[in-house]
This record gives sequence, structure tokens and C-alpha cells, in this order.
Amino acid sequence: MGEGNSGVAAVVRALEGLHGAVGKLSQEYGDTLGIRRLVSDVARLSDDLAELGPPDPRHRPGPVPEELEEIPDVEYDASMWTDAEHEGFGAPDRHAP
Repeated sequence: MGEGNSGVAAVVRALEGLHGAVGKLSQEYGDTLGIRRLVSDVARLSDDLAELGPPDPRHRPGPVPEELEEIPDVEYDASMWTDAEHEGFGAPDRHAP
């Protein structure tokens, strides 16, 4: 499974960690449907990774996306909207001709 590729190596390490974590859950929960599904899912991910093969030499990787900025889910300060136009209605002190 071409682990020379740093992306593939990172996924291999992540899957190894996930496999170990699911193994610990299996000891805690026993042989349940959920555990069997998790074990199957991890195995499928490993199989999918193995089937990737080497990358297409014609493929040119795009730019690495920047980290997403988390925006808190709180009300905005109402003063931020002072003098703003309401979409579709325009400014409150202006009227159509």
C-alpha cells in the first residue's frame, strides 16, 4: 500500500488508531450490532485505501485549503446594523420615486 506517500501514511496511521479504539469499544460493549458495523466500516476503509494504488501522475494537486474559521453562534451586536438597508426594502428614510 504505497506508504511512501505522506497522505496515505497519515490515513494508515489514523486507521490504525481507529482500529485500536474500536477494539477497546468492543471489549467494553461486547459483540453488538453497532460494534460489528464499526469493525466492518474500519475494515472497509482499509480496503478502500489499499485499492487506491499510486496516484495518477497527470494529477496536479490543488492548493491546500485553509483552516475554516469557526463563527460563534451568538446574536450579533444590534449596533452593527445601524444605517444598513434591509434587503428588498431599501433604507428606511428613502422612498421610491
